Amino acid sequence: MRRGIAASALVAALAVTLAACGSSGSGSDAKSDGPVTITYWDTSNATNEAPNYQELVKKFEATNPNIKVKFENVPFDQAQTKLQTAMGAKGAPDAFRSEVGWTSAFAKAGYLEPLDGTPALTDAAAFQPSLIQQAKYAGKTYGVPLVTDTLALMYNKELFAKAGIAAAPTTWDELKADAAQLKEKAGVDGFWLKAGDGYYAMPFLYGEGTNMVDAAGKKVTVNSPEAVKAIETYKTMFTSPGTAKADVTTDAYAHMMDAFNNGKVAAIIQGPWEVTNIYKGASFADKKNLGIAAVPNGSAKGGAPTGGHNVSVYAGSDAAHKAAAEKLAAFLTSAESQTFLALKNGTLPTRSDAYTAEVKANPGIADFQAILASAQPRPELPEYASLFGSFGTNLGKIVQGQSDTKAGLDATATDYAKLLPDFKK
Repeated sequence: MRRGIAASALVAALAVTLAACGSSGSGSDAKSDGPVTITYWDTSNATNEAPNYQELVKKFEATNPNIKVKFENVPFDQAQTKLQTAMGAKGAPDAFRSEVGWTSAFAKAGYLEPLDGTPALTDAAAFQPSLIQQAKYAGKTYGVPLVTDTLALMYNKELFAKAGIAAAPTTWDELKADAAQLKEKAGVDGFWLKAGDGYYAMPFLYGEGTNMVDAAGKKVTVNSPEAVKAIETYKTMFTSPGTAKADVTTDAYAHMMDAFNNGKVAAIIQGPWEVTNIYKGASFADKKNLGIAAVPNGSAKGGAPTGGHNVSVYAGSDAAHKAAAEKLAAFLTSAESQTFLALKNGTLPTRSDAYTAEVKANPGIADFQAILASAQPRPELPEYASLFGSFGTNLGKIVQGQSDTKAGLDATATDYAKLLPDFKK
């Protein structure tokens, strides 16, 4: 799926009480020991991924004859609003695929069922600890990790070899030097970064040891000296020799991927959700030509954000529907199901026992598994997903020369002060 975090109305849910508590989108009159039909909202790609989730649901029904699942695919870019509306009124699904950035906000609003000690989370120790951590809110776990991802430096090995570059760069300065060398010796742009998108700028902040906010210290840090330094470096990735100029058009993401897949640019920052599509590109018919390495380091350290999706259970469903939804959550996140999804969709398993030899035979998955260990989990802050809106908007202004770096980040800090009134600037 395409990754991108936009401004969200999600934070509005934080002030909303659970109006539908006690009712279920599937009905609330089923007996606890009788047949029950639950609704599951899937937000995966309807063409490439959803059919495989539907196949898993059919397997679940076959092994649980007293449970029927109404599978509904909801476009990812609409799901957040639809879920918020449904859970605040009526018609909410009993279980759903929730982007990790939504989980704490929905939990704070009272919309999610805690899953600790339930059948949904009997295998908690099998999952990557950071994924369980970012499914928590106020000490309780509100989602079971279904899909995980992070960002990496993806590069065209053939073009790198043509330019005489033997290994992936490990710092932003090395990447800029390589980009210039690729332009000179291979005749292509060396690097293309998605402009004006806060998610793709996070490795620059992490590289200077900072974040948009210090959640534990309740402090806005997006305009700190470290953040200014990070975004100054970010800005040079569009102006240095051999780097592609900032593309802020509505089709910028597609332009970047087309250029990379067809050998017109040698390196990008991207996530595992694009690996399957990259392999279809003219430059990667031989899968071994795709290099995947950790994002370059800044002056402090390196790292990229942890993304992905959880399976969550609606708190407003009755006991029978919750029990059935918990069983479904456990099934979709089991080692067997995670292995199936990795093989079919090319996604990264969330649990160690799903990284079988067959799964790791996919070089994209194997390379990303090594990178996941250094990925940064999101802080337990319900408003965190909403921080990307202002950040991305002002990054767009910065790279277009409409604002200098400090002024743009100050504008974002002002927006954050309204969103987080108890945080210090």
